[in-house]
Formats: sequence, C-alpha cells, structure tokens
Amino acid sequence: MTRADLEKFEATVAEPLSVSMQVATLYNSPPPTQRLASLVILALFDRLRVTQCESFEHIHGLVETTKRAFRVRDRVVTDPDRIALDLNQFLAPAFLDAEAAKIDARKAARWPAPEARGDTVWMGAADASGLVVSYIQSLYWEFGSGCVLPATGVLMQNRGASFSLDPKTLNALSPGRRPFHTLNPALAALRDGRVIAYGTMGGDGQPQTQAAVFTRHVLFRQPLDQALDAPRWLLGRTWGSSHTNLRLESRFDGNLVDRLLSAGHDVEVLDEAYSDTMGHAGAVILHPDGTLEGGHDPRADGGAAGL
Repeated sequence: MTRADLEKFEATVAEPLSVSMQVATLYNSPPPTQRLASLVILALFDRLRVTQCESFEHIHGLVETTKRAFRVRDRVVTDPDRIALDLNQFLAPAFLDAEAAKIDARKAARWPAPEARGDTVWMGAADASGLVVSYIQSLYWEFGSGCVLPATGVLMQNRGASFSLDPKTLNALSPGRRPFHTLNPALAALRDGRVIAYGTMGGDGQPQTQAAVFTRHVLFRQPLDQALDAPRWLLGRTWGSSHTNLRLESRFDGNLVDRLLSAGHDVEVLDEAYSDTMGHAGAVILHPDGTLEGGHDPRADGGAAGL
C-alpha cells in the first residue's frame, strides 16, 4: 500500500439497486456488496404470499429464498468494474417469478453454498427534514488486518480476505481490484408513506436478519420492538463460526422446529434464547406525520435515542 494508492482513491455515489414489493420499494447499494441478495430474498418472499407470521411457511420461506438469493450473489457479485451483466435483470419480475416457482413450499433445497464472512456494526438516523440514513461500518474481523500503515496510524481493514488466489474464480486477487464484502445497510419506502432505514451485522446473516425484521414489522405488523426481539435463525456462516447449517434460537416453538426438520432442513437449536450469532439489528422509521421511531436489538449493547 503506497501513498499513490491513497491519492488515486475516489469515493463514488452510485445509483442504488431497487425492487418493488406489494407494500414497499426497497433500496440497497450495488456491488461489491452483497446487497443484491437482500433485495432478492424479500422480492422472492413477496411472491410466496405467506399470510401468517412465525409460521412454518414464514421461516421456511425466508430460508429457501435466502438459498436462491445467495446462489445469485455468489455467481455475479464482484468488483463492479468487472461486472458485464446488468444486475437489474436479477430484480426483474420475470426472473423473480421463475426463481420463486422453483421453491418447494414443503421441502428444503440442498445446502450449503460457498461461504462469506464478516464482522460489522450498523447505524441509522432520521431527522425532521425528512432525511433518513442507513449506514454500516466494518474493518472485517475485530482489528481488521492487524496492520497499521507506518507514520499514518491508519488501521487497514481486512476485506481482501474475500479474494481468491485462484485466477479463474469470480473474485480473484489482482492489483486495484475491489473485494466482495457483506456490508449491507437497507432502506425501504413503504406505500403508506413511511421510510425505514434498517440493518445489522453478521456476514451471511445480514440479509437474513433484515428479512426477518422487515417481514415481521412491515408485512405482519409486529411492533418494531417485538420484531427485533423475536427469535431468529441463521443459515450459513457468520464471523467466528464454521457452521453452515440452519441454526435457531431456543425460543422457537418445538412444533415449528419439528416441521423444519421434517422438511429436510439441517437444524441446530442453540442453547441461547438470544444469541449473538444472529446479528445486532436496528431500525429507524420516519412516519408521514413527521414522528420518528427507532429500535435496537436486545442481543447487543447498542441503543435507540432521540436527540
């Protein structure tokens, strides 16, 4: 890393990816992030027409849409300068309809898929002017790469860990190339006039936790604090774990766990009722009348405050 590398770096403002649901238009940032997956998960779930919160159809549906979304992510997301495809094709109704039709409402699809890891913090804010911000920051691992640039004090992040040394892979290491990463702040403009900024930490768990909170609060009308508190699941890996199975917090109903097992999911029920494995979610909501609402995950030491 040289001074020239820092001098030629430029921050960019990119057009967000977006997808329409029955109740909202969802926004998220383009590659090299995994945010395409977050949009695909909720757009596919919207097509499943699930009507009951916390049901087998709810949890199974989100797990299965996650599998399909991660396969898209792992096939196309890399440095945006190296993406020749129009990513909007994966958010088009024809593609989403076809993907949703492949989901078996009673049986789990095969898993795992290739992994991605991360360690992160999410923040959101809204003000009286109508500005709503969804923000996320990570060094990837507790102290990034563990390397500090001499004479600068700049701690280097570790997102280069997502590169491969195999030159034939999608995210092969090469000079100047931007790495795939999991950072994933989300924003939704609801049809009822609300604007919601939401997000979480947790590597592969980020899109899943977002989907859990969004469906519970927006689609099934749980109060925000309940949607953040409700038991969660994780399919695949997160920071500090080598597991790729479907892990559930212990508060899930035993009958639901049995149905997931019967459907073919590789289920592990964790000992904890509130597990750090499930991410640290939060949300900030701007209501049409100017009222502001915020909530934060009981699994973490963050909080929500009005200033």
